[in-house]
Amino acid sequence: MAKKKTAAKSTELDAKEFFAAISDIETEKGIPKSYMLEKITQALVAAYKRDHEGITDNVVVDANEELGSVRMFVKKDVVEEVDNPHTEISLEEARRALPRAQLGDVLRIEIKPKNFGRIAAQTARQVIIQGMREAERGMIFAEFSAKEHEILTGAVTRVDERNGSVSIRLTSGSEFTDAFLSAGEQVKGEVVHEGDRVRVYVVEVRQATRGPQVLISRTHPGLVKRLFELEVPEIYDGTVQVMSIAREAGSRTKLAVWSDDENVDPIGACVGPRGQRVNAVVEELRGEKVDIIKYSDDPSQYVAAALAPADVISVIELEAGKSCRVVVPDDQLSLAIGKEGQNARLAARLTGYKIDIRPASAPEPPEEEKAPEEAEAEAAEASVGEAVDGCGKEAPEPDEAEAGAGDEAEEEAELEAAEE
Repeated sequence: MAKKKTAAKSTELDAKEFFAAISDIETEKGIPKSYMLEKITQALVAAYKRDHEGITDNVVVDANEELGSVRMFVKKDVVEEVDNPHTEISLEEARRALPRAQLGDVLRIEIKPKNFGRIAAQTARQVIIQGMREAERGMIFAEFSAKEHEILTGAVTRVDERNGSVSIRLTSGSEFTDAFLSAGEQVKGEVVHEGDRVRVYVVEVRQATRGPQVLISRTHPGLVKRLFELEVPEIYDGTVQVMSIAREAGSRTKLAVWSDDENVDPIGACVGPRGQRVNAVVEELRGEKVDIIKYSDDPSQYVAAALAPADVISVIELEAGKSCRVVVPDDQLSLAIGKEGQNARLAARLTGYKIDIRPASAPEPPEEEKAPEEAEAEAAEASVGEAVDGCGKEAPEPDEAEAGAGDEAEEEAELEAAEE
C-alpha cells in the first residue's frame, strides 16, 4: 500500500510539474496554455490510435489542471448486442461499471495503456517543442502582416557577393525575422555593408514552410510615399493627399499631391521650411531627385505640371484613347523629354496619359484631315509609354517608353527640316 501511495504521489507531482511548465511557457513565450494543451491531447489520441486498430474518434484525453491529472477515456455506446467492441458496450457490462446505465447511454471508460506515462511525457515534450515553433511563427506572421505596405528599419546581417542579395534582420515589437533584399529590389548604385541600418518597404508577408516570408524592397514607389508621411505631418493626417507616384529608383521620382483645404499649399507642405522635409527624403533615398507637382482634375493642367521643370505652351487632348499632344518652346524640347526620355516617361506614368511632345516650330497637321485610325496610330507611335499607375504597377517596356520621347538628335533634324 505504501508503494502505491508513493507512486500516486509521484504521478501527481509530475502532473503538477507538467502544468507548471506549460504556464511558464505561456509567460515567457506568450503561447496560450489552452493551445498547448489542445496540441498535446491531440497527439496523445493520435499515438493511441496508431497502436490500436479499429479505434475511431471515440478516444478523448482529459487534462485537468485543478486536479493535476492527465487521463485517457474511450467513449462507448450502450447497446443490447455488441457489433464493434471498440465503440460499443453491452448493457450488462455497462451496469457493472455504472448500475444506472441505460440503453442509448454513452459511457466514458478510463483506459490505461501500457507505458502511458512514458508515452505521454515524450509526446508532451515533442508537442511542446513543435507547438512553440508553430506559435512563434504564427506570432511573427501576425506581427509583420500588420506591417505590410509600411516602412521598417533593419540591420544588414549578410551581403552575398555572388548574387548581390542582402540579408536584413527586421524587428517589430517583440518579434524579429530575417528578410532578403534581392538585387532587383535594391537601388542601383547603393552600397551596403554588414552592420548598416537601412529602411525598407514591406511589400508582402507570406506563409512559407519554414515560417513567414517577408518580401521587402528599396525600389517600390510606396517607399517614397511612406517617407513623405514620416516627414510631412499634413500627409500623415490626411490634410495633403498623395494622388500618384512615378519612380525610377535611384534616379528620379515624380509626386503628385493635392489638398482640399484652400489654406494649405500641398507643394509647400511637402517641401517644408528651407526644403528641410523634402531634403530629408532625398537624403534617405541617397540623392534621388524628387519633383513635387500639384494634382489637378483638369488633364491639361495636370499633364503640363507633370512635365516640369519644362515650360508648356499648350496641351491638346486627343480623341484616340487617353492621350494628348503637348507643345513646348523649341529650347525646352530636350528638357521636356529628359535624358533618355525619362522626364516624359515619368510624366506619362504619373498622369496615366500617353504624351506626344512637339516643339512650337513644328507644323501641326489638321486633326480633321486624319482618320481616327491614323490619329490613334500616330499617338501610339509618338507616345512616351503605356500609361500606368505609378504606385506599384509595372512600368512599360523601355522600347515602348523611349519611342514616344524620341531621340534628341532626330527631333533637332526634324526641326531643321521644318524650318527649311
